[in-house]
Amino acid sequence: QVQMEESGGGLVQPGGSLRLSCAASGINVNIFDMGWYRQAPGKQREFVASIRSGGDTIYANSVKGRFTISRDNAKNTVILQMVNLKPEDTALYFCNAWRGGINYWGTGTLVTVSS
Repeated sequence: QVQMEESGGGLVQPGGSLRLSCAASGINVNIFDMGWYRQAPGKQREFVASIRSGGDTIYANSVKGRFTISRDNAKNTVILQMVNLKPEDTALYFCNAWRGGINYWGTGTLVTVSS
């Protein structure tokens, strides 16, 4: 059984930082394309960042230069380091694993950026 568990969300002031983790079980994150998505209240889910199985990374323009995605293969975990957070980054953040048409999602971790 595949499980994806996000953690690390919380309340942070504008300009602050958070580190999100996605711990996967039942799959090897090293061979999947891994990604982070987010959904703000009243909005559709949107792409944030991804790291391909080969290591290439892609970022949404809105987070480029502020967010960094990485993998910790030893812990079978994907990390999203977020700095210089803005109120518009407030959303439920989801971890995604994709390979060959197979798609897995976590249940999300809430990030709130507010003073």
